Amino acid sequence: MTDSVLNVVLGLVASAISAGLGWLAQALRRRRKVERVRAFFGLPAGGECLIVVNRHASAPSSRSVARSDVYALMELAALVKECGARAELVAHDEVRQGLGDKGEFCIGGPSSNERTAAHLASWLPGVEYAPSPDGRVPVLTVGGTEFRHEDENEPGGGHSFALLARLHPTAGDRPTFLVAGQTAIANHAAVRHLVTDHRKLARRHTEGGSFVLVLKVVNPKAYGPDVVELAADVTADALRRTAAAAATA
Repeated sequence: MTDSVLNVVLGLVASAISAGLGWLAQALRRRRKVERVRAFFGLPAGGECLIVVNRHASAPSSRSVARSDVYALMELAALVKECGARAELVAHDEVRQGLGDKGEFCIGGPSSNERTAAHLASWLPGVEYAPSPDGRVPVLTVGGTEFRHEDENEPGGGHSFALLARLHPTAGDRPTFLVAGQTAIANHAAVRHLVTDHRKLARRHTEGGSFVLVLKVVNPKAYGPDVVELAADVTADALRRTAAAAATA
């Protein structure tokens, strides 16, 4: 074998080794990325989770689901599939199990989701959804601070709020994610924020910890669920029982 041929062969071998190492490094990075997502959401490969479906607040049928909530469910289903887990869709009034055994995504405010009402009462005593003066969209109150919906016909297109919480009451349990918007489109916006920004959330909050955020959905008539701002991190106030709640307990 001449030196020139030997150099070509060695070059090809070196290129193959380099390409193989590059592929292996990329595969390991992808695997670590997926494992971090699985850990944050409590969705191990082959595991199961619950997606608790709320009802359409204004529909006559208890089995009706708002279109925006359907979109939110679709995005959650895609996330679960990406993690290699399996999702079970369950109506909000048919869940009879505690927290921690399975990952859970619970969608909708307490007026449209009995499971949400139970989570608020048990784990987030500082959160209240009260009827608004016009009886339409509830007022979200956390620790005495009110977050009021503004109608889309107002100047600027209005806004709505959603509570996004990660409940992890016992170390080692799989977390429950609660998405409780004032409107269906606020639910969808909060789910989209959770799915697209989960890496930022994981960095900001420890993997095993709880957090409670209020998200502001800006001008949903024009921007749909895409423009979301962090209105407040209300974790401490949400987990703390208010004086009024303590007096009635």
